[in-house]
Amino acid sequence: MTIRLVLAEDHAMVRRGLEQFLGGVEDIEVVGLAADGAEAIEVARTARPDLVLMDLQMPGVDGVEATRAIVAEGTAAVLVLTSFSDAERILGALDAGALGYLLKDAEPEEVLAGIRAVTRGESPIHPRAARELLTARRGIVLPDLSPRETEVLALVRAGLANKQIARRLGISERTVKGHLTAVYSAIGVTDRTQAAVWAERNRIGD
Repeated sequence: MTIRLVLAEDHAMVRRGLEQFLGGVEDIEVVGLAADGAEAIEVARTARPDLVLMDLQMPGVDGVEATRAIVAEGTAAVLVLTSFSDAERILGALDAGALGYLLKDAEPEEVLAGIRAVTRGESPIHPRAARELLTARRGIVLPDLSPRETEVLALVRAGLANKQIARRLGISERTVKGHLTAVYSAIGVTDRTQAAVWAERNRIGD
């Protein structure tokens, strides 16, 4: 089965790149392009695609409102592809009727898998977006740690000393200490034991 697809993306270069990439896939046909939410609604009405690949941050009518309108009219399913992974946007898009939520830093194969999953009736969610949803559901607001700070904190939770962490990550002990200072400040603790307890409670590294 060929999946008829509309691309809704306000950045021309990104839109063109997606069109070229997806247009070269055997089971996908790009049947329409839109540069904003209002245009996405109109193109979906005209083209009657199987799926709209929807950005969220667009001028005028944004992706959430466009999703709500398209789903309400029953013209197509919607899969979000965006740069934003905050819980508010994720919940807004899913509440509007989007069947999946992918991030633009996903690998091309992940985007293809997500498109095909939605057409099978599944709901693909990027792992980082899924974590944000779970965090929001628990009512916990996690600080914005960098990937390296998160790695260091996870290893503290695992009981590794600074020298072991440095060896594991291929960095100096001084750098490890610098990361820990930033982590302590971000999560509101004053020592290693408190950080380990916090990391365990919030399942850092799982």
